[in-house]
Amino acid sequence: MENKLKIKFLGAAGTVTGSRFYLEQEDFSILIDCGLFQGLKELRLLNWEDLQVDVSKIDYVLITHGHLDHTGYLPRLIQQGFNGEIIATAPSLAIAEIILKDTAKIQEEEAEKANKENYSKHSPALPLYTSKEVEKTIELFKNINIDEWFDLAENVKFRFIKAGHILGACSIELHIGEKVFMFSGDLGRNEDVLLEAPVKPEWADYLFLESTYGNKFHPEENIDEVLANLIHDTIRERSILLIASFAVERLQLLIYLLYRLFKQNKVPEIPVFIDSPMGINATHVFSMFPDYHKIPAHEFEATKNRFELVSSFKRTWEIIDKEGPRIVIAGSGMITGGRILTYLKQFIDEPSTRLLLTGNQAEGTRGRQLEEGVHEIKIRGKYYPVKAKISRLESLSAHADQKELLEWCRNIKNVPEEVYLIHGEKQVTDAFRVKLVSEFNWNVKIPSLNDEIEIIL
Repeated sequence: MENKLKIKFLGAAGTVTGSRFYLEQEDFSILIDCGLFQGLKELRLLNWEDLQVDVSKIDYVLITHGHLDHTGYLPRLIQQGFNGEIIATAPSLAIAEIILKDTAKIQEEEAEKANKENYSKHSPALPLYTSKEVEKTIELFKNINIDEWFDLAENVKFRFIKAGHILGACSIELHIGEKVFMFSGDLGRNEDVLLEAPVKPEWADYLFLESTYGNKFHPEENIDEVLANLIHDTIRERSILLIASFAVERLQLLIYLLYRLFKQNKVPEIPVFIDSPMGINATHVFSMFPDYHKIPAHEFEATKNRFELVSSFKRTWEIIDKEGPRIVIAGSGMITGGRILTYLKQFIDEPSTRLLLTGNQAEGTRGRQLEEGVHEIKIRGKYYPVKAKISRLESLSAHADQKELLEWCRNIKNVPEEVYLIHGEKQVTDAFRVKLVSEFNWNVKIPSLNDEIEIIL
């Protein structure tokens, strides 16, 4: 009897977000990643749909890293009857816990506000999931170490290998019988201030490869110079520098870069406020797992102590009303929510304001709109004219660019039977497909959402 494996692309197919890949054999099934869709409304609406598989029969969920677009759907999985184990590295699970709790809290608050102010089409408006459902999700967490083999079923085992990107992030090397299935997860940079370079695999019969920056090279930027110039401009104009940051990895990198600038006397002293409760929690995770990053523990603690960590919303308004030049780092990185919106409502219409974008801005996000030069922006139902000066640091990206992706692939000794490009926008992914075929003559495919393949093992 033939041994068949069915793989279904339930997310991150034709788009960057919503990473979910379902693998099923006759008596065994797993899900690799379980993320939320972000960006365009048509994608976000998919988060409310149940998965098109029997969730109660999924044995395990394997998580590459803690970002929302890789973990944010987990409580919805619990709603649909999942009761297996959720496996990741310890830092990934710590980050996932922070992100899931924050997401549930935001969902509950937005539903409560919508019902109170009666502006939702739904009666009553409901959160995508609740804090109680997040607690049930966390109870299923199981951590394993990098490079530790774990048996999932008879003749099925896997291990995590370092992927860079964010703290604890990994690729997944999955062995089913004699075949090797390699899921890259999100790959980080070869030269990274915080994290070690991704480990390159040596074999992949079937490769599932991220392509976020598959058609781009990250620019060579003097990051210290860009930050220093922005700070000098802010001091000269006695204005505010707003830095929109992702809570995990990006925020920790930014505060370390700023710490070095001040320590080396490259910029004058200026108040710096870290106004991101989730980012502060993620920063504490970096302190908990010093073996997973490159900054010496004593130096990382000095970095944390250099700046004011803001938790209360009352303090946010005090910072807004404060006179004189100041720097605020706040979430979210794509300006889809978080405290950055409160600051932008107050300062986006002032020409002296500086806004720094620090990473990939997905389609449909305010960050993408600002990056593309919109003249006004909608925040919580109201439009605000954009007069602030918008800057971007492209080289801070936590994603490998085309060159780094190709280097990662070049280490694979065999010719994969099939390569599937995931986690990328359509035009980007197609350009990367052409490049891979040109470089390696591989059999490269671009799956669409809910595509299903069958492999004879």
